[in-house]
Amino acid sequence: MAIAKPADSYRHQGLRKLLVQNIRAKGISDVQVLAALETVPRHFFFDSSFLEYAYEDKPFPIGAGQTISQPYTVAFQTELLQIRRNDKVLEIGTGSGYQACILAELGAKVFSVERQKTLFDRTSKFLPVVGYPSIKTFFGDGYKGLPAYAPFDKMIVTAAAPYVPDALLDQLKPGGILVIPVGANEVQIMTTFTKNPDNTFAKKEYGAFRFVPMLEDKAKEL
Repeated sequence: MAIAKPADSYRHQGLRKLLVQNIRAKGISDVQVLAALETVPRHFFFDSSFLEYAYEDKPFPIGAGQTISQPYTVAFQTELLQIRRNDKVLEIGTGSGYQACILAELGAKVFSVERQKTLFDRTSKFLPVVGYPSIKTFFGDGYKGLPAYAPFDKMIVTAAAPYVPDALLDQLKPGGILVIPVGANEVQIMTTFTKNPDNTFAKKEYGAFRFVPMLEDKAKEL
C-alpha cells in the first residue's frame, strides 16, 4: 500500500508559529533554525491518534523504545551544528526523521543511520513522501558511523552516548563539529567536539539533557 502524505492546515501552521515563539523565548536565536522548525510539519511524524501532542514542546514515543525529540532540543542541537548550505551531515539516530528534515531544510546533505529496523523501514519510505527524497537513510550501528561516505562536515547524535565513539571523531573533517549528548546515566551533558587542523579536538559542554540510550548492535558493516 502506498504511503499518503499527511495534510497540513492553517491550524497546524498557527500551532507551529506558537511553538517557534516558545522556543525563541527559551533562548534559540538562529533565525534559520527557527524558520526550519516553522516550515517542517511536526505532526507529520505522529500517529494520527496523537496529533494533539505534536506541537507541545515535549518528546513523544514513536515506538521501538525511541522518541521524537523535544522541539527545543532539536533546535538546540541544530544551532550548535552551525549548518551551512551543502554541509555533509551525519545523523546518528534517524528515529521519526524529524531532525533529519530540519537539517535538510537548512540545505544540508543528510546521511542518517538508524539501528531499529522497524523505524528504519518506516522512515526510509516516509521521508520521500513528505518531500525529503534527498535524505539518505541507512540501517546499522551508529557507533561505527558511515566510513564509506566519510568525511563529514558535521555530525549529530540524537541518543545518549555513554562514550564518544572514536569512529565518529575519525570521520569528521578538520573544522567539523560533532554534537553529542554524553553520559551513561539518566541525564547527559550536551557536548560539542570541533576538530582542529592537527586532528586534536576542542570540547565544549552545554548543560544537561535527557535522551534514550544509544545502543550498539550487530548489524553488518555499512
